Amino acid sequence: MREDAQKLAAILRGRRRVRVVTHIDADGICAGAVASLALDRAGVENSVEFVKQLDPKTVARVRDDGALLWFTDLGSGSLEMLEGIDCVISDHHTPSDKAQGAGRTAQGTGAPTVNPHLHGLSGATELSGAGAAYLVARELCGANRDLSALAIVGAVGDLQDAQHCRLTGLNRELLEDGRAAGVLGWHIDLRYFGRETRPVHKMLQYSSDPAIPGITGSEQGALDFLASLGLRLKSGEEWRSWSLLDDAEKRLVASRLVEHLLSSGTGHRMALRLLGEVYTLLNERGGTPLRDAKEFSTLLNSCGRHDRPRLGLEVCRGDRGDAYRRALSLLQDHRRSLVEGIQLVSELGIRRTGHLQWFDAGDGIQDTLVGVVAGMLLGSGESGADPALPVFAFARAEDGSGVKVSARAARALVDRGLDLSAVMREASAAVGGSGGGHNVAAGGLIPEGARDRFLEAAERVLRDQLAGA
Repeated sequence: MREDAQKLAAILRGRRRVRVVTHIDADGICAGAVASLALDRAGVENSVEFVKQLDPKTVARVRDDGALLWFTDLGSGSLEMLEGIDCVISDHHTPSDKAQGAGRTAQGTGAPTVNPHLHGLSGATELSGAGAAYLVARELCGANRDLSALAIVGAVGDLQDAQHCRLTGLNRELLEDGRAAGVLGWHIDLRYFGRETRPVHKMLQYSSDPAIPGITGSEQGALDFLASLGLRLKSGEEWRSWSLLDDAEKRLVASRLVEHLLSSGTGHRMALRLLGEVYTLLNERGGTPLRDAKEFSTLLNSCGRHDRPRLGLEVCRGDRGDAYRRALSLLQDHRRSLVEGIQLVSELGIRRTGHLQWFDAGDGIQDTLVGVVAGMLLGSGESGADPALPVFAFARAEDGSGVKVSARAARALVDRGLDLSAVMREASAAVGGSGGGHNVAAGGLIPEGARDRFLEAAERVLRDQLAGA
C-alpha cells in the first residue's frame, strides 16, 4: 500500500490543478480535508467537491477536463462509470470486480488506486477512507503526519473501533504517527459517547453498545445509579462531564457498571465492551467536541447529513470561528432530528421477514439520516429492533432520484458470514438500482416502487450467505 500511495503522490505532485471528490459523512469529510491540506502544502491548486454517491449524473457534474480528479472515500465500487476520466482513487470500500481483477491499478479506467481490499486487508476495520487519503498525504510530504489526527477521526466516525473496542490494522500505524507528531493520545476508558461534553448522567442515559438495563433510556435511572455511588454530579452550578471526573471516580463508576451489567444478566461478553480505547486530539481544547475523536466525528456527520459538509471541511482545516459555531448549531439540530427519527420508527414499527428486518420512513426521515437512525435502533434495541437480524431502512431521496436504502448489522452476524456490501450490491442491481459499502454497513439507491422486490432479492442473498451458519 505504501508503494501504491507513492504512485498516487507522484501523480498528484506533478499536476497543476486537482479536484478532490469525496463523500459527505465524517470519514469522507476528513478524507477531503486531509487531501486538500496536503495539496495546499505541496503547492497544488485544488478544490473539494462533496457527493452523496457516484452515479452517471454525478460523475458528469464533477468531471473537469482541466483538473485531475482525486476520489477519496469513494470510487472503488464505481469504476465502470470512471472510464476515460483522468483520476486517482484513495478509498476503503469494497472494489468492483473490475478493480479486483486489475489489481492495484484499475487498468480499465487508468485510475491508480489505494485501497486496503486490494491487499487482503479490511476496509471496514483496518483502514478508513480518510486513512487511505492520509497514506497518500504522508508520501506527498513526511511533515503531513499531523494529518493523522483527522484520519483517526474518520476511522472512528466509520466505527472502525467498534468490533474490537479499539482501532486495529493499519490504523495502529496512523495512531503512532499521530503520537510522534504530538497530535494524538489514547487510553482505556468508558467507550460511551459524550465524555467531553455531556453531563455524566446524560452520557449514561444515552448509552448503547452495551445498553445498560434500567439506565439506558432513563434519565432518572442514570441519576439514581450515580447517586447510589455518592458521586458529586455538579461543580457549582455546572454539571460535570466524564472528562472532569478524577481517576478514582471513573474507576468507581466503571467497576459498578460492570457489576450492574453482570447482575442484570447482560453477559460477560457484553460487559467487556464497556471499556476500550478512546482517542484524544491533544491540540484541541478540553470540554469541546473536537477534543474527543468520537464527538468530533459526530459533529462532522451532523454537517454532512444536513447538507453542510463544507462547514465540516472548514472545521477540519482549522476554522474555530464562524464555521465552528455554525457546525455546533447543526450538531444540536442533528441530535433533535435523530430523536424525532427514532420516535417515528417507534410509531411505524419494524417489520420482520425471514433473515431481515426493515422499516420505511418515506419522507419522515432525511435520506442522509435514515442509516444513522437504523444503527442507533440496532445498538439500543429500541422500537423492537432485533440485533440478531440486519436492518434495512428506506427513505425517499430528497433530490427525487429514487429511494435511499441503508443497511446495518451487528458484528456477530458478520462473523457468521454476512456481507451487507454484497447484499446491497446484488439486491439493488436486481431492481435497476445501485449500491455497495461494507460488510457491516451498506447503502444503495433504488427506483420508486421497487422496495418489495428489493427485499425479496435481499432475502435470497442473505439466505445464501447465512446458510448453515
